[in-house]
Amino acid sequence: MLAVSKRHSVEKIRALHAIGQSCFGENYVQEALDKMQQLEGLGIEWHFIGPMQSNKTRAVAHHFDWVHSVDREKILRRLSAQRPADCEPLNVCIQVNIDREAQKSGVMPEAASGLARLCSDLPGLRLRGLMCIPEIGSEQHDPAISYARMHELFRELNTEGLPVDTLSMGMSADLEAAVSNGSTMVRIGTDLFGPRPSGAQ
Repeated sequence: MLAVSKRHSVEKIRALHAIGQSCFGENYVQEALDKMQQLEGLGIEWHFIGPMQSNKTRAVAHHFDWVHSVDREKILRRLSAQRPADCEPLNVCIQVNIDREAQKSGVMPEAASGLARLCSDLPGLRLRGLMCIPEIGSEQHDPAISYARMHELFRELNTEGLPVDTLSMGMSADLEAAVSNGSTMVRIGTDLFGPRPSGAQ
């Protein structure tokens, strides 16, 4: 379980860590760096789950343990080149735009294999798997269908010999559907921390 701590206080993170939660996900680089400084020494595993921009790759490569939102070759190559040699390889999930939504980030499903293969070949990176944010559930769309397609794509990568072990999908509102369709890592914010503070995005 990944605790999504964006816009939540250091005190809340510290309290959740004290009862055994060790993995936390952040969407905004500067906010995350401030929290890392204040929580240094706790042994937290930090995951970057926000949109991956070129001007943020150095900070992510230097300070995070995981990144879930890689969706193009340029970002992979920058992360590889910028990961410090004295750090463990950066764990990477390829973000897939499983429902082909124009407003969302993510590689198209048919291109995921090529990007994953490139990741597995680059120094300083460790391919771990796939991530998605499906279309919001409605009368017209059941997210479970999206999750089932993601699981099939994940299985295809394994069949191709790619060393993937992580399927990052599912949030507070739909974690049951995600888990039942093969998720190995759910990203939970509201159910752990409560609503984000007023005015937070």
